[in-house]
Amino acid sequence: MNEQTRRPSGMFGFTIVWLGQIVSVLASAMSQFGLTIFMYEQTKSALAMGTMQVFFITPFLLISPIAGVMVDRHNRKLMMMVSDLGAGLATICILILQYFGILQYWHLYFASIIYGLGMAFQWPAYSAAISTMVPKEQYGRANGMMSLIEAGPGVIAPLLAGALLPIIKLTGILFFDVATFLLAIGALMLVYIPQPPRTEEGKQGQGSVWKEAAYGFKYIFARPSLLGLQMIFFAGNLFTGIAFTLLAPMVLARTGSNSLIFGSVQTAGAVGALIGGIIMSAWGGFKRRVHGVLGGWFITGIGTAIVGLTGGLPIWVLGLVVASVVGPLVNASNQAIWQAKVAPDVQGRVFSARRLIAWFTNPISPIIAGTLADFVLEPQMRVTSSGLSQTFGWLVGTGPGAGMGLIIFFCGLASVLVGLAGYFIPAIHNAESMLPDHDEPAKAEGETGPNAIPA
Repeated sequence: MNEQTRRPSGMFGFTIVWLGQIVSVLASAMSQFGLTIFMYEQTKSALAMGTMQVFFITPFLLISPIAGVMVDRHNRKLMMMVSDLGAGLATICILILQYFGILQYWHLYFASIIYGLGMAFQWPAYSAAISTMVPKEQYGRANGMMSLIEAGPGVIAPLLAGALLPIIKLTGILFFDVATFLLAIGALMLVYIPQPPRTEEGKQGQGSVWKEAAYGFKYIFARPSLLGLQMIFFAGNLFTGIAFTLLAPMVLARTGSNSLIFGSVQTAGAVGALIGGIIMSAWGGFKRRVHGVLGGWFITGIGTAIVGLTGGLPIWVLGLVVASVVGPLVNASNQAIWQAKVAPDVQGRVFSARRLIAWFTNPISPIIAGTLADFVLEPQMRVTSSGLSQTFGWLVGTGPGAGMGLIIFFCGLASVLVGLAGYFIPAIHNAESMLPDHDEPAKAEGETGPNAIPA
């Protein structure tokens, strides 16, 4: 009896992995909540908090092309375990420092590096595994379930962490986080994850590690429709990255570091994402998935702009729910397009390359956000006689947090324009009809034309 007949596979096997991940992410979200408050209490700086994201994303992006090669070359289950081990090691380091009472905010920068290196393997490995585990018609639903991994735990994690912090302290929450990494790895060990068959595209991309890493970029740049989709995410991530870097410090600044209000805001965003994830899991998205991508970015921008307005908790909740509820629609629709169009045995490299393109702004957006907030707009919006306060005070208020609110508002408007722009570019708007699915012959106007990748 072979592994395929002994171990759960297909949608059932995917669900087992999904359950292990959702518990692990719940614990990680609780840790992140506690560490965010810890960081703000020590620094009171948006720039310091944004810098932690830089330490995570920079090594993540640098190693991503190599991680994609490893995903395609080696057993995908093993690569999925590597990502969990990396995250677990980072949390263990923080736990040890906290246990001995010597944890400082700058220690989180080093932990973020380890976490980023491990997580570089997670997304391409899990995304590529879906292509071989579940039928093509279930891609949208499976990706909707994956979006619930991000959204579901976030609904209760902030409130649960806020309630447990006074009782078990940050040390107890970190210990629980470490334990759940073992559960996630155990779930992976139970299931069968098939390796993809070799295709002509996979043979073209064979070579040294560097050649295979470059192949992911070559694949995307040879296909204007795929490149166009990534540029939508590049631009959208730039503006939302700046905006949501400032969400936590803005709320904490406007509420006097009120952890209950901060937790309520985070929960509201998670509830919106959870609702969106449930809808996507049941629905699967638009038949033309590009509408989910472009329309979703448009609505995300509207919600983001609302978050920056004056009005306190009700406005923050409204804006985050609007922005978050379409997040699963955007990501799952885009993911389903790529999983259908890209040959499974090169998805590790291609998906790592697309993540690097889409996230290329992430190391700089926190620095832009923190610098603008700390040194430009926050000081200006705290002075009621300044030109900015008199012009925009009615919109975003004045005082602590108002400058960050103004940045968030304009970043939301820019994201609205990103979604609209895609409808005016044929290569993006018609991406699904211009590119054949990986299991179909090339179309006359698709891969046989200028989109064809050279051998």
